Amino acid sequence: MSQPTPMPPRTLESLLALLREQYAGLSTQFQGGARYLLDHPQEVPLLSMRRIATDAGVQPATLVRLAQSLGFDGWQSLRELFVEAFRAGPQPQPYAKRARKLVRESGSDRLLDAMFQAQHGNLERTAQANAQLLPQAAALLAAAPHVHVAGFRSCHPLAFGFHYLYRLFRNAVHLIRGEGGTLEMDLRVLAPKDAVVVISFAPYSREIVRVAEAARKSGCKVVALSDSVVAPIALEADCTLVFSVDSPSFFPSVTAGMALVEALVQQLLAQKGKGAIKALEQAEEQLHSTGAYLPSAGHG
Repeated sequence: MSQPTPMPPRTLESLLALLREQYAGLSTQFQGGARYLLDHPQEVPLLSMRRIATDAGVQPATLVRLAQSLGFDGWQSLRELFVEAFRAGPQPQPYAKRARKLVRESGSDRLLDAMFQAQHGNLERTAQANAQLLPQAAALLAAAPHVHVAGFRSCHPLAFGFHYLYRLFRNAVHLIRGEGGTLEMDLRVLAPKDAVVVISFAPYSREIVRVAEAARKSGCKVVALSDSVVAPIALEADCTLVFSVDSPSFFPSVTAGMALVEALVQQLLAQKGKGAIKALEQAEEQLHSTGAYLPSAGHG
């Protein structure tokens, strides 16, 4: 006996929530289509199904079948939810122009222009995606007795930056290092009600997934900074902040990720208020008194 056709979601919000809920159980092809819909909702009303399928790395027929599996009669019915939301809300800024043509052309000026256009687009998309979520993430971290942060390989600078900045006005912030194969030792200290910040983009490292899993098992709150709301570290996170990693170079960009880290620390400082200012003043005084900085001009 065939399974009854499910009722399709009636709003874009409910559709995206359903995709996140079912993502782990979808086929690999369906996951490719679902990931694109979740990460690029502003593009769906503007691009053809064929272009979306190409960008998602799937066949156009996959998008049709995905729509039907969710209860829609076809792709256009699913797409209409994105179109309605697009018409009702503020018009999103377009993606930075792809720099492929510029990269193929010779001339360092063109290459430089392509890079900065891509970074400008990354920053714009990251700002739009997280405007409502940053205060939520900051409140979650501020309420935790201890905050742990992890990022490996190319994401280590992001984790270290968050740790360094946050430690300037809060002592209970710890960097998970995993040096010398001792990751499990770092994870032993995770305790219920602590918060863990995990940072990664595709391809996701095994270490960061281990940290996220250990955090959940220990009863910690998890804040994920990643390139997708369906990244392995994001699927069960309490809050996910997404940053764009587009780049005309050979390696994904972490520029927007660093900006997101700085914006999150800014929110944390603002929420703590006068207490943060006092702690920051004490940290600055200690840095100067211990000779961490060179004396400024005019002070010998």
